[in-house]
Formats: sequence, structure tokens, C-alpha cells
Amino acid sequence: METILRTLPPVTDPRVLVGLNTGDDCAVYQISDDVAIIETVDYFTPIVDDPYTYGRIAVANSLSDVYAMGARPLFALNVVGFPAHGELPLEILSEIMRGGGDKAREAGVEIIGGHTVDDKEPKYGLAVTGTVNPGGIVRNSTARAGDILFLTKPLGIGIITTGIKRGTSSQAAIDRAVEVMSKLNKGAAEAMVAVGVSACTDITGYGLLGHLGKMTRSSGVGARIHSRAVPVIQAARDMIDADLNAVPGGSRNNLAYALRFVNFDPGLSEAERLLLADAQTSGGLLISCPEEKADRLEEALRASGAITAARIGIMEAEDDTGRIDVLA
Repeated sequence: METILRTLPPVTDPRVLVGLNTGDDCAVYQISDDVAIIETVDYFTPIVDDPYTYGRIAVANSLSDVYAMGARPLFALNVVGFPAHGELPLEILSEIMRGGGDKAREAGVEIIGGHTVDDKEPKYGLAVTGTVNPGGIVRNSTARAGDILFLTKPLGIGIITTGIKRGTSSQAAIDRAVEVMSKLNKGAAEAMVAVGVSACTDITGYGLLGHLGKMTRSSGVGARIHSRAVPVIQAARDMIDADLNAVPGGSRNNLAYALRFVNFDPGLSEAERLLLADAQTSGGLLISCPEEKADRLEEALRASGAITAARIGIMEAEDDTGRIDVLA
């Protein structure tokens, strides 16, 4: 994808504050000295069986990019793919959109329109519009050496959702995954904005290592993380320990890509490495915070109701390659 983006015409409008060059979570366009519009779009195929729950998760995921940049989402448009010739009951689509609407209202966001296309495989998400002060944008490209890295949700979603498709995930594992995916990153974002941090991104399809690698390369720093400090849903750990085939193909592809810029401790098992590359849906925020603010951020994240406030590592000295060292 990065190769394709490099073939697009360069953005020259000075009012574009965040565009394609850093692979950040949203586009940002300045409209006045103190207001910029922030925009993102995200949608995906069902990852759980219940349509209402799928809608809730899809909306939480779509809003996450706006939260990751310290912005406030205002309104959204539905983006829907659904078979138009009776292959599926329209009641399913109604439930998907009802779940999405309920989660949007929880976030204080209005869904005020959208677009639907005929598609054999259902897809759902949002195009989200918000605002941010141009001086308060939290980017993925401004991490600094010495920053402490925080993660606000556990990993393992890809393993559990793949197990749902294969019929191998327990109900307890499904319930925990749904809880994690449905959790808005709103409170965690408000906490980081209040404290003031260096950089942030959210963890989605490229896994922790993929998104951290984007952050280190864009910021020109390296990173060191501790595998055992990274929170993981216990059910996912149990599933991969019992059977490496529980890992989805996308997570394996993530790990293969990460080997270009990650140095693993030789003592780390293949399962531990795959968990760090596991593809997430509606994952947590990865926050790069100045060391002197780390205690305040941890306290604020816990008060916000974030699922975790885990310190997983540190940003290291300048490094154009964005190397990541993963310790046991």
C-alpha cells in the first residue's frame, strides 16, 4: 500500500496539515487559525455472528482514528455493502445499522447519511468528520527518543475472531473480544490530550509491530518493547499456545513484514512473536509519552476507564530505519 501511495500526485495545498506522507490515521485540513477539519473512513466485513454487535464494533473502529489524533468526531456517514437481491434478509442490515447508531450515540456522534452498494459480502463502517485545533493535533510522526510507550487495549483479537469463523473460540473468549472491540477509545484519547503526549496511533490490521514500525519510521526514532509487558487476552494466548494454526493469515503476513525492521530476542517463541503481529480490529491506542509525564498519563488512563494502561516499552535514539527491539 505504501508503494501505491507514493505513486499518487503530491499534495501541495498548504492548508493540508496531515496528508499521505506520514501514513497517519486521518487527513487534516485547516479552515481557520484555530479550527481544522479531520476526516477518516473505515469499514470491514463481519467478524462476529450477531449483526447488532458487528455494527457496534464497526463504529467503534471507525471512530478510533479520530480519537488517535486527539480530535473530536462530530458526525458520520454510513458506508454499507449489502446484497441487493434477497440473498440476505434486510432485517440483518437493519440490525447492523441499529448497532452502529447506538454506538455512535454513545460517542456523542450523529450519523446523518451514507451510501450503500450492492455487494455479495456485507461490509459496514463510517466516514467520520471531526474537528481539532491545528496546534493540538496528535500525530504518529512526532515521537521522541526517551518517550514511554503505552497501550490501552490487549492484543489477541485476530486469533479469537478467526476462531469464531472456524468454530473454535469459546463463548468466554468471544465475549471478551467483543468487550474489547466495542470499547470506545474516547476516554483514553481525552486522557492523553489532557496530559499532553508526543505521538499516538491506534492498533488495527497491521498489528502492534506494524503500527509501531510506522510510528518509528515516520518519527525517525527506534523503539524497544518488552514482550511480557504487552497485554494479551488470555484466551487468545491459550489458543495460540495450543495450536499455532489458530493464527490468521493476515497476522502471519504482518510478522513476515515486521522482520524487515524488528529484532526479536532469540528466546521469544513463534507464538509470542505472532501475538505481537496479530491483526486487530478496533484495537487500543499506542501512545508515545514524555517520560516526565508518564505517571500522570497512567493515572489519567486508569481514571478514563481504558481497558489497560500498560507501559510496554520506550522510544530510543534517532534511527532512520525505525528499528524495533523486542525483548523477552
